[in-house]
Amino acid sequence: MNQEWTQLKATVPTSQLDTACAVMSVINAQLMIEDYSDFSLNGMYGELVDEQILEADRDHAAVSVYLPADGGVADAMAFLRERFAAEGVDAQIELVGVREDDWAEAWKQYYKPIHIGERLVIVPQWEKYDAAEDDVIIRMDPGMAFGTGTHETTRLVLGLLERYTEPGVKMLDVGCGTAILAICAAKLGASSCAAYDIDPVAVKVARENVGDNACSDLVSVDQSDLLRSVPEGEKFGLVAANIVADIILRMAPDIGQYMEKGGVLLASGIIEPRAAEVEIELCARGFSVIERAAENDWCALALRWDG
Repeated sequence: MNQEWTQLKATVPTSQLDTACAVMSVINAQLMIEDYSDFSLNGMYGELVDEQILEADRDHAAVSVYLPADGGVADAMAFLRERFAAEGVDAQIELVGVREDDWAEAWKQYYKPIHIGERLVIVPQWEKYDAAEDDVIIRMDPGMAFGTGTHETTRLVLGLLERYTEPGVKMLDVGCGTAILAICAAKLGASSCAAYDIDPVAVKVARENVGDNACSDLVSVDQSDLLRSVPEGEKFGLVAANIVADIILRMAPDIGQYMEKGGVLLASGIIEPRAAEVEIELCARGFSVIERAAENDWCALALRWDG
């Protein structure tokens, strides 16, 4: 039986192509790049060049990955929207050969209840689920935001979150996406959770999810470029960042000032080849590694702030 594939394509200004490739490679390292900015004719062989290339936009380039049609395309698309926004990349994202209005409903068939850790169960809003006595249920509608529990990075950080959320802790979720981490922390006993995302679409989705999970009195969601909007002097006992390695490294010099001494940082979204680099940088900034979790080519870290 032949595998069906979906082409996920991002078109960006040529000046941002390298950054776009770095973000896309987090999803799949096998990239297809369309860049005609350096293409030129010497006049002799112009008639041999395809007309489509001759008329190609020299100011924009495209990078694509191919994913199994049932292999987390919705989460991948949401991941790209969020990460491109965080990196300031002006990207036009499209699913090639798929009508977006059809996809908006069709992808839901691949999103089912997910058990994570010992008690967490992520349940789509449209699914019925008979909860066991000890289940902690989080109802999610991802909309166009990243973080549904289907991606390895989210599963890894949720497993750590379940172990390190102490009753009464103040929690900060940086790059919150759907706010799944803040909602989980609230349901696991956190006294308050502040969630931030740079993408206004993610903020809207996150606020809806917070309301749907009856957590509005515990979880606040606001727009911010990483830590920029976190009130000065605010301290948290638990900080979660399910973001790519480069952005975690960018936050490394500043994150400690928002943490209580002995507080825990959960860092996820790290591809395995970058894990050692992230560990070294955070440890040089006053953290010590408590736990390291891995799945496929992804890594998540739990680190204590030693000050």
